[in-house]
Amino acid sequence: MSEIAELKIGDKTYELPTEVGSEKELAINVGKLRAQSGAITIDPGFKNTGSTRSAITFLDGEQGILRHRGYSIEELAEKSSFLEVSYLLIFGELPTATQLEEFQSEIADHMLVHEDIKKILDGFPASAHPMGVLSSLVTSQTAFYPESLDPNRSSKEVMLSIIRIIAKMPTFAAWAYKNEIGQPVIYPDSNLDYCSNFLKMMFARPGMNYEVDPVVAKALDTLLILHADHEQNCSTSTVRIVGSSQASLYASLSAGINALWGPLHGGANQAVIEMLEAIKEDGGDTDKYLAKAKDKNDPFRLMGFGHRVYKNFDPRARIIKKAADEVLEKLGVNDPVLEIAKGLEEKALNDEYFVQRSLYPNVDFYSGIIYRALGIPTEMFTVMFALGRLPGWIAQWKEMRENGEPIGRPRQVYTGATSRSYVDISGR
Repeated sequence: MSEIAELKIGDKTYELPTEVGSEKELAINVGKLRAQSGAITIDPGFKNTGSTRSAITFLDGEQGILRHRGYSIEELAEKSSFLEVSYLLIFGELPTATQLEEFQSEIADHMLVHEDIKKILDGFPASAHPMGVLSSLVTSQTAFYPESLDPNRSSKEVMLSIIRIIAKMPTFAAWAYKNEIGQPVIYPDSNLDYCSNFLKMMFARPGMNYEVDPVVAKALDTLLILHADHEQNCSTSTVRIVGSSQASLYASLSAGINALWGPLHGGANQAVIEMLEAIKEDGGDTDKYLAKAKDKNDPFRLMGFGHRVYKNFDPRARIIKKAADEVLEKLGVNDPVLEIAKGLEEKALNDEYFVQRSLYPNVDFYSGIIYRALGIPTEMFTVMFALGRLPGWIAQWKEMRENGEPIGRPRQVYTGATSRSYVDISGR
């Protein structure tokens, strides 16, 4: 039997039920508080508010734990593939060999996009941000597949929408990049694995014999796994709340892409590279900028260090650091910005100030380094994030629909003018 929490307002006491999650997290259920007392809770940013019950991802920031469906991110990154993790997130269990083969085959069958997508793409100037292009192309799928708008479709039809968007997302992302640099698009190659296909569409040119480096493809696969889901963050919560109105999967995903676009969310790895470039332009003195970061009166902020959720080392950062080292060694990239990054990392990891405050390099720091080494421009970093987060968004949307969750409708504390009379200025 769950414990009862008591809330006293004035001379009245209200009893609120509690519930405990599978990892022993305690929650106070305030669902009936307003009906009982007329009061609401206020929690700016929803930092202390559980908006749902979910069986997808468990995150413990104090202990540095991240698990998907019970499996640690460390084990998944080492032993699994992005599409296998996608299957796990969406359907709840790791696939058998046969199930994974069928899943991969279905995705390969739906990689091609309608030719009219190129007409939509042509409507964007080269100056269009790739995230805006990506969001628009995802939304456009409701026009090509109008049956996806029906909120009461069969599970088989929903599954087809899921397969389609997983298959076509790399094409949309790569084509958004090609639009930006003014190159002809490259069509998907169903003979390649998921990440190799994406890399080819990004970097090949018509008539070019492009060979994908397996080290690079593996590093990208690992990056996508590490971004696949991260509990109820801003974009994921957006996908769920938009989906709660019975909006289609494509519309909900497009909303998630737009939420991710914000610099406080998906733009963090871009901010890392911009910071490193600024340090380079100022002479490359890492000691100077570490000192600035320690100075509480200096507005400079060391991007890519620490995390608003993890109060310990970001478990994803340990994994991606290894991939970053492998990519840099394999490619032999001679880039002063990346040299500055390695210098900052080494000094911060051995600096008592940063160690005591758990200001370790996070996944955004290392992912920015990898993308930079691969030749991916900074404005594409958030698109890469979206490509990785796609299965998590799908899983969260699917869970929300299957649970029959009500439409999201937060309350507010009104602080505006009270009732007043209209003043007619016409003189009538």
